[in-house]
Amino acid sequence: MKGFCYAAALQFRLDIRSKALLITCYLVPLVFFALMGGIFTALDPAAKTTLIPSMTVMGVSMGALIGLPPTLAEIYGTEVKKSYLAGGLPLSFGVITAPLSAFCHLMIFGGILYLAAPLAFDADLPKHPALYFAALALLVAVTLSIGCVLGLAVKNQSKLTMLAQIFFLPSILLSGILVPVELLPTPLSQLGMLFPAYWGYRLMQDGGFGWENLWPLLVLLLAAIAVCSFFLRRIRRR
Repeated sequence: MKGFCYAAALQFRLDIRSKALLITCYLVPLVFFALMGGIFTALDPAAKTTLIPSMTVMGVSMGALIGLPPTLAEIYGTEVKKSYLAGGLPLSFGVITAPLSAFCHLMIFGGILYLAAPLAFDADLPKHPALYFAALALLVAVTLSIGCVLGLAVKNQSKLTMLAQIFFLPSILLSGILVPVELLPTPLSQLGMLFPAYWGYRLMQDGGFGWENLWPLLVLLLAAIAVCSFFLRRIRRR
């Protein structure tokens, strides 16, 4: 347990120095928030009620789907994997510590946005902060699990970047944070339901924390964990 805590703390410190994590978990989402927050609230004052969850969903999706997979690909696609085995560490160590570190950073990002949005754009704060952050934590965990699947499935960095974008862009465009789902064609609105951003956005809104939005996220989480276990067994046999 002591070794796990040390590895998790070390990964967190390494991620703080990582330019890729700085860009995907903080810089780009905050710049997007600064630009689009003003546009959304200027075009539709009612957007202030959903500005915090919508901008948070975008940042979480970027950090988890674009920021995390390259880290895992580096661990399991290079000699780092052998150092785990040589040190007697479980092969699953990397797929636990890296997402845990990313989870902490994305929760920090969510907290920054929670505090900054009312000051910058007079956005409405959630009526039930505890439920909001519980929903945020679940969304982060589920999205990171999808990022883990991508990082374990693809070792080539260029292919991984392309695949991450394939997951990230529909996740944002079809979730309802940019364009209301009601305005999308039915096939596209139904396709959006396959991504955690769709359900997380609804779960984080006032009055949205209910079983109808919880169970799809739980199903996605369990499915991603099962797929990650499959890929880890395959990597172990190599």
